[in-house]
This record gives sequence, structure tokens and C-alpha cells, in this order.
Amino acid sequence: MDKARDRPRSPLPPGYREGMITAVTVIIGFSLSFVRYWAFEAPGDWTARSVVALIALLIPIAAEIYTLYRALLVADDDEATYRVTVRWFIGSLFGMLAAVSLAAIVLSGRP
Repeated sequence: MDKARDRPRSPLPPGYREGMITAVTVIIGFSLSFVRYWAFEAPGDWTARSVVALIALLIPIAAEIYTLYRALLVADDDEATYRVTVRWFIGSLFGMLAAVSLAAIVLSGRP
């Protein structure tokens, strides 16, 4: 038997989903703005390192978009599902932090 289906549904307190959706869209906006800067406005030529940094930036953006998708699902109003969505969001934040740090190192020109 599926434990998730056997347990009673526990809805979120008012405002939690809305707050999550707002937070995710703000971070997606930052991420896309940073990639636009990185790809079109940053000085220097493209190198293998900069392509790796770009790919590293795109992976957390995909996770952020997936997080937004999860947050918009009706099922995300359940506490257990919401917890998983929060984990996806926190993971995408740490991924973006690492990717932006890598991009900063590449942009600085240091080995």
C-alpha cells in the first residue's frame, strides 16, 4: 500500500503557497537576468570554462522552473508535497549559489 495515499490530507496554512510561488519567481527572475548578463554583456571571449559555467547556471534554473511547476500544482497544497517542493527550492538555491560563484571565478580570469 502507498503510505502517501493512506494518510489524511493536511492542507497548508493560508499564504504558504503564495509565498513559495513569489520566492521562486523572484529567484527565477534573478537567475535569468544573470544568465542574460553572462551570455551577452560580460566582457571577454567564450572559452571552455565559460561554457561549463553557463551549463552550471542552466541546471539550477531548470530546477527552479521545476520547483515553480510543483508549487503551482493543486497537490502542493498538502504539507507533505509542499515539503518536497521546499527541498527542491533550497537545492536549486544552493545550486545557483555554486554556479554564480563558478561564473564569477571564470569571469575574473583566475585559473
